[in-house]
Amino acid sequence: MHPKIAKKEVTLHVIRRFGLSLSKRLGQNFLISEQVVDQIVASACLSPEDTVLEIGPGIGTLTQGLAETGASVVAVELDARLVEVLATTLEGYDNIRVVHGDILKTDISREIKAEKYKVVANLPYYITTPIIMTLLERRLPIEVLVTMVQKEVAQRMTASPGGKDYGALSVAVQYYTEPELLFDVPPTAFIPAPAVDSSVIRCTVRTKPPVDVADERRFFRVVKGAFSQRRKTLSNALKTTGLSSEQIAAILTKAQINPIRRGETLSLEEFATIANAWSSSES
Repeated sequence: MHPKIAKKEVTLHVIRRFGLSLSKRLGQNFLISEQVVDQIVASACLSPEDTVLEIGPGIGTLTQGLAETGASVVAVELDARLVEVLATTLEGYDNIRVVHGDILKTDISREIKAEKYKVVANLPYYITTPIIMTLLERRLPIEVLVTMVQKEVAQRMTASPGGKDYGALSVAVQYYTEPELLFDVPPTAFIPAPAVDSSVIRCTVRTKPPVDVADERRFFRVVKGAFSQRRKTLSNALKTTGLSSEQIAAILTKAQINPIRRGETLSLEEFATIANAWSSSES
């Protein structure tokens, strides 16, 4: 039997034993709630047949919960000090492999040979969006991502058109996945307690995007342009794509989109219509 790392006293013991000074720069906040760990693990619906990628295992709190399901866990940790700590805290688990590296630079396809796998992680808040977008844009064989993120980011990922939280991240995440907000986590569930609330979100990766686009890169250029200056109308905001006023007017007319609308009012379907109108105008 292994002691539960998620207990406050166990976490404090590990911190003292290894003389850890937690890095704000790396967003190191350790979970001290067994209930939250159990909820995250349950949300991933794991079995011994599953392979899991964990990002930023820290001292192994969530890693332990994942391993207890019998799933094979590959945990990528950036901090060399914590890689050494993990060798002790996770000693005896033969279904965990810790990789020392930067998730944004690690060749995941080399580290994980499984045909399909799941991502489960308490993501560092300072780099949440780049990590999620990198994983999705690489088109890795990921089935689902269950991640703890800053509550504000979770709200943006799941936002609908028309609200203040809706933006380029909303469109991108919903293009690649079906996201759902599962539950909130208070600052008291961590050591040290962060200054913000957290949320756990589950993103089920789509087998195909919900909209048909002729040119995916152009679709995201339109999205990025539309949100580059939120207060501006589409006819002005889309100038950041390199299109002239005349070209923008023609594309929006073809797409039957009012040029005085703003990006935050557009659905994924409408973004796709604009991108496809742009593509057909150059064919």
